[in-house]
Amino acid sequence: MLKEGERIDDLQLKGLKLIQNPKWFCFGIDAVLLSDFASIKRKDSVVDLGTGTGIIPTLVYGKYEPREIIGVEIQEEVADMARRSVTLNNLEEVIKIYTGDIKDCFKDIGVNKYDVVLSNPPYKKNSSGILNPHDNKAISRHEILINLEELIYTASKLLKDGGRFYLIHRPERLANIIIGLEKHRFAPKRIRFVHPKVGKAPTMVLVEATRFGGDFLKVEEPLYVYNDDGTYSEEINRIYGRCQNEGENISCCNSNR
Repeated sequence: MLKEGERIDDLQLKGLKLIQNPKWFCFGIDAVLLSDFASIKRKDSVVDLGTGTGIIPTLVYGKYEPREIIGVEIQEEVADMARRSVTLNNLEEVIKIYTGDIKDCFKDIGVNKYDVVLSNPPYKKNSSGILNPHDNKAISRHEILINLEELIYTASKLLKDGGRFYLIHRPERLANIIIGLEKHRFAPKRIRFVHPKVGKAPTMVLVEATRFGGDFLKVEEPLYVYNDDGTYSEEINRIYGRCQNEGENISCCNSNR
């Protein structure tokens, strides 16, 4: 089951576990926040674009138990890790890992048939032109294999009319996000900024958009990760508490972003 350098982490959520390799990928708070921000029903069919080791499909199943989740990942060795986690959790009937390019995955997994699409994509523009296109960490951090507009386009192809798209990204990319959403006929519905603590600038932004939705947009209260004394805020404890089993917190590594 495990390969060299890998370990099994207990998510402390309904007995679910995840195979990770700290030298490659390690999920962070961004995946946890996105899973909490999303609104998913049991009847929903869900796609996670850029699933990595499968943390978001695993968390989404543990919290919401939708009928179907597809994780899309282009890197075969990483997709294999996600697939083995699915098997470890006996979720082969619910979670499927598709190995392929996000940009045209809808040609294989279906057009306009899903209720929800989520993505925790690469945050940084690939502007230098010197990054290794085979470097796992570079691919997860930089827009080497896909850019933001291509991601939004794929979400628009996958979702039904009225389908919901959930994204976590950097605040400095918000203008690009809004422009891309409107270009591909999404209506932004909710935006929430994530701050390290009170008085600090936001470092992440959560966005919900609806395909062919109305014009109403809600900017939610800021989310603060830490108190002044360095402890987790009450809301972060609540969010992690959704992932608790008998009071134990979900364990995660620092974000790979």
